[in-house]
Parts: sequence; structure tokens; C-alpha cells
Amino acid sequence: MLQLGIDLGGTKTEIIALSADGETLLRERTATPKTYAAIVNNLVAMVTRAAHQLQQPYTLGIGIPGALSYQTGLVKNANTTCLIGQDLKGDLEKALSHPVVIANDADCLALSEATDGAGAGYDSVFAVILGTGCGGGWVVNGRLLQGPNAIAGEWGHNPLPWRSDADGQQDCYCGQQGCLETLLSGTGLRLQAFAETGIDQTAEAWVAAAQSQPGDIQPNKTQQVLATDVLARHHERLAKALAAVINTVDPHVIVLGGGLSNVSSIYRDVPTLWEQWVFSDSVVTPLRQARHGDSSGVRGAAWLGATHN
Repeated sequence: MLQLGIDLGGTKTEIIALSADGETLLRERTATPKTYAAIVNNLVAMVTRAAHQLQQPYTLGIGIPGALSYQTGLVKNANTTCLIGQDLKGDLEKALSHPVVIANDADCLALSEATDGAGAGYDSVFAVILGTGCGGGWVVNGRLLQGPNAIAGEWGHNPLPWRSDADGQQDCYCGQQGCLETLLSGTGLRLQAFAETGIDQTAEAWVAAAQSQPGDIQPNKTQQVLATDVLARHHERLAKALAAVINTVDPHVIVLGGGLSNVSSIYRDVPTLWEQWVFSDSVVTPLRQARHGDSSGVRGAAWLGATHN
């Protein structure tokens, strides 16, 4: 049986079809629509096209930037806020006449990387998404951990530990202020950098300016210095936030996904920085980039659908 997986992100939606041995048979990406009805229609259309093309029975798992409430079955905690309070699972199953398994996108990332990615072979894997939003998932002995509130690994909605005066208190969509998501996600980096410098540009632009090399199209010197400082502060905040994870659950490996996981200096700087906040005489926790890149979440969604068949 084929394994279909969908990663419903804030900006893009991706579908993948995997064979039983993990071979990719189909992949498609679309922009994520802005309204709930349009999102449902887009998901149904993507699944319908894939099923028509492949002409085989399938399981279906979907990773979303939120979770399903165990009490109501409705979406909660989604940074794509039009999903909140909606019966996404029920609406999709009705439209497709097919079972659907839904989980948090960071949980899907964690499951993918623990199965055959950068966390394969480790007893416990804490995986983090640094993308449009900021979340986490936790796999132990190959099993995705999910607590009674469906929020295991929701690292992005804790406050920054060891906060300094330089760390902003941006409003978060969840109703709190100063969540990690408002500092460490790509969106958070942009907003925090704007608050600090008065320059409004994308996280990608800040990273490019900070990491420009001789021969590149150079930003002006002032902008490059500002960008270097912005990135250094982001790395320090990430180190503090991950040190709290290590102090709490001591994972055997931490894996990063999402757009900001492609910033190479994270893997050089953060493990050095976090040593001062980890409650240990030494810190040997590896920090790894997701092996499957920005398709890791969609692969995990496919594995998820298959395991719940």
C-alpha cells in the first residue's frame, strides 16, 4: 500500500507518495491558501490528483502547524490561525471518503528524522522546526511521544530562559508575549531584528548579509555588521532555549528543520554557547540538521499515516 503524506505549512503545502520501502514516487508543492475553505479544497485536490496518478490504495497522514484537541477533535494551537476551531479531520474524511491521520508538523519532522534521518539510531530525538513558526517533537525508542493534552514538544510556546534586556517581548498569536516562536522562527527573527535595527527585511536577507563572502554581491558595511549582530543574538537565544530542553529531557540528539536550519553557523556556534546554561560538567549532545531537509515533515506525515492504518 502507498503512503501519502502532506505537510501543511504556513506558506507552502507539499504532498509526497512513498512506497513501502520509502522510495519517493510522487511529489507536488502548492502555495498554502489563506482561508480555511480554500485550504480544505486544495488538500482534497492534491490527494485526488495523487490517487488518480498512482492508481493504488493508500494511507494518508497530514502534518499541520497545530494539533487536534483530544476533547473536541478540532484544531487548536495553529499558527495558521484560520485552522483553529475547525474540524479538519472530519471535513477531509467526508470530502475524500478516506481515513485521515493528523499530527503536529514538528511531530512529523521528529518521526521522519528518527526513522531514517539525522536521528536514526539514537534512543531519543528532540526535533525542532525553525520556519514560519517554531515547534518541537519528541521521539523515544522510535515512538512519537504524545501526552494527554496533545502538546508534547510544544517548545515554541515557552518563554526564553535567561532573558536579557535586549530580548523583546513581542506579542504571540497564542495570546502570550515573548514566546520562543516570536524570537527564533524566521518570522520572529525578522520582527525582532526590525525592533532592534529599524530595518524590515526577511530572515533570509539577514542571513545572506551576515554570511556574505568575498566575491558575493556585498551589502554595505553597516548592514553587514548589523546582520552579523542579528544572527549572533539569534544563535545565543537558540542556545539558551535548547539548553533548557537538554536540562529537562536530555535527548540523545537534537535535530533542526525548517528554513533557518540551513544556517550553517548554528551548528558551529550554538553547541559552544549552550554549555554555559546546561547543568552538567560537559555537554555531548549532538546538534544535527535534518537529513531530509524541508521535505522531512512530509515524509514523517507519510510514515504516520502508515503506522495508524
